[in-house]
Amino acid sequence: MPIKVNLASSDPLSVAVDVVVIGVPEGASTGEGVLARLVAALGESVTHQVKRDDFTGKRDQSIDFATHGALKPGRVLLIGLGSGKVTDVECRLLAAKGARFANGVRAESVAVVVPPGVERAERAAAEGLVLGAYRFTRYFTGDRLPKVELSRGTVIIEGKVGKAARDAVALGQQVGEAICVARDLVNEPPNEVYPEALARVAVDVGKQHGLKVTVLDKAALTKRGMKLIMAVGQGSARDPRLVHMVYAPPGKPKGKLVFVGKGLTFDSGGLCIKPAPGMEEMKGDMGGAANVIALMAAVAAAKPNVEVHGVIGAAENMPDGAAYRPGDIFGSLDGRTVEIINTDAEGRLVLADCLAYARALKPDLIVDNATLTGACVVALGPTVSGFFSNREELAERLRSAAKAAGESMWQLPLIEELRDGLKSDWADIKHTADRWGGAITAALFLREFVGDVPWVHVDIAGPSMANKPYGIFSKGGTGHGVLTFLRLIEGFTG
Repeated sequence: MPIKVNLASSDPLSVAVDVVVIGVPEGASTGEGVLARLVAALGESVTHQVKRDDFTGKRDQSIDFATHGALKPGRVLLIGLGSGKVTDVECRLLAAKGARFANGVRAESVAVVVPPGVERAERAAAEGLVLGAYRFTRYFTGDRLPKVELSRGTVIIEGKVGKAARDAVALGQQVGEAICVARDLVNEPPNEVYPEALARVAVDVGKQHGLKVTVLDKAALTKRGMKLIMAVGQGSARDPRLVHMVYAPPGKPKGKLVFVGKGLTFDSGGLCIKPAPGMEEMKGDMGGAANVIALMAAVAAAKPNVEVHGVIGAAENMPDGAAYRPGDIFGSLDGRTVEIINTDAEGRLVLADCLAYARALKPDLIVDNATLTGACVVALGPTVSGFFSNREELAERLRSAAKAAGESMWQLPLIEELRDGLKSDWADIKHTADRWGGAITAALFLREFVGDVPWVHVDIAGPSMANKPYGIFSKGGTGHGVLTFLRLIEGFTG
């Protein structure tokens, strides 16, 4: 069960919890503030520990003290906030780090103190507590099962606890839990999450949150002429699916936005098979689809005055006698023909049909996100998503949304000279070009299917999965991107 978060206004050192988390600005000393109170309660051992650890409240510094019954909290964790302005990003990070620490010391309850005067702080802290407390333990049995569960979280504020703050904490919990849906889906094994199963999860999320959900099966995809999705999935015993989720606000919406997710529930590479080392991580090649399902749950909770559609292309790329081959040529929903060069570049084929489907909805904006290219990871590293756009104003909006959400994203260029690499001698277009600039040529291919609709492509290949926890992100599936997309949507309601 996820952590249950509530709101309180009280002295943090008088709260009966296993761990209380307090942010400390740079320049902290044992002569003032919370450190002085800890010295008074716990003695000079606090001073010695602070001096030994050289703790001054710099960003990323932390120090903890066991109270041994001298204070109501069992432990006090101080985390440095640095010298810059504290925003809701820092509040979310403070809470996530605190919850992760609480998990590590087998705590059942944790409280985080929200720095005063920070806009959206209560919501962000609740999000952080849920995200930091997250663990994927479904397949543990016996001694591997956690003996203690972090089940209670408290956001502590100054002043009176009002309805607005309570609502903000409740929304923060819902948004955090939505992101955990994406994490769960990425962490699930591919024998459990395949195209049909992924579609079922989307349907269940729709029922829980009042969303309209339509699923296109093999027959429907074939009838519509979505030959690229079908090609990618034809080597698998598991048929592809397209999922269309819709959030419609009451009254007249201020726009229509479509978010598209790549849902390769397992990518073996097909006939261009991947090397065995690391192939097990290809269960996470549906991170974009997982993000879209999570985003739609978060949107339903936030209730923005904008119509939001989630479109997911789900397939399994397997080597089989029926698998598609290099040199094959397929039509597409868009109508143009595509020559296959590398069957391990399957994601852009699935997205191409999904983007054409999204374009037909006549939206104001299309955003796709996908674990698309290793080239993007080479360029930006494993913690940063690359993004491309056919509108500079839109790129700036996404950049601002990512900064406000605290997620690392960096714009890459759509270099027109590289478009020549997609020219085919036998079809309208090839789906891959030379290896150089691979993330760019993938984006250029996708651009062919969006027409003149404002569009952003986000390559989340690096941060969709993490090999260790960092920031607000967990090991395994992270849900990186959901907070940015939600901020982007909320920006359209103003």
